[in-house]
Amino acid sequence: MKLNIFANQEQLHEAAAQTIIELLRQKPDAVLGLATGGTPVGIYEALAAAVRRGEVSFARATTFNLDEYVGLPPGHPETYRFYMEQHLFRHIDIPPEQTHIPDGNAPELERECERYERLLETAGRIDLMLLGLGHNGHIGFNEPGRVLHSRTHVAVLHPQTRKANARFFRTPEEVPTRAITMGLGSILKARTILLVVKGADKADIVHRALTGPLTTECPASLLQLHPHLVVMLDEEAATKIKRAASG
Repeated sequence: MKLNIFANQEQLHEAAAQTIIELLRQKPDAVLGLATGGTPVGIYEALAAAVRRGEVSFARATTFNLDEYVGLPPGHPETYRFYMEQHLFRHIDIPPEQTHIPDGNAPELERECERYERLLETAGRIDLMLLGLGHNGHIGFNEPGRVLHSRTHVAVLHPQTRKANARFFRTPEEVPTRAITMGLGSILKARTILLVVKGADKADIVHRALTGPLTTECPASLLQLHPHLVVMLDEEAATKIKRAASG
């Protein structure tokens, strides 16, 4: 594990974006795994700015998003397709056909999961997977439980996850109860995993995920097994990790 702690979120965003930029310079046809939510917004802004300055190109890259809500109508502002268009895709030079997000309105969700998993297998290993971290230790929508799924699947969202995401909806009742998500096996196959976490409210789960026991009750704890895990934290998210390291 390579742990990086930044004085503020702006430095963190720039460092995470630079990691992706350097990969694309070395491998212009890289396969990227992308996340949504509040965590990556500043990273995507930095990437878009780099494209505008001519410092990097996504023209040959391929992207796979981690997940998508089930049941939100196409064009709904809280679909992850809308999010990605708003925050990244329309600001960079990636061809639309090279961006992939599960279809949360597919008539047969299990078939959609199988289709998405085949796309991942056809593309080969993801070169870099960008992850955030849920308050309950979920990555993607792989929620805590007795068992975890290896492949793309339909997940039932934990009440804590729905509560955390309610800020994006007009009412808590509007938050979907299910989502299609990459499985843990799909995520862990990535050559590099870039875990980005911000805020004091994540300090407890960061410590648990990165130093605690490996358990399905904290899916992110399995990241400890990855041979190339890069962790980027702001000072607030790193509070407990730093305290433990100092004895």
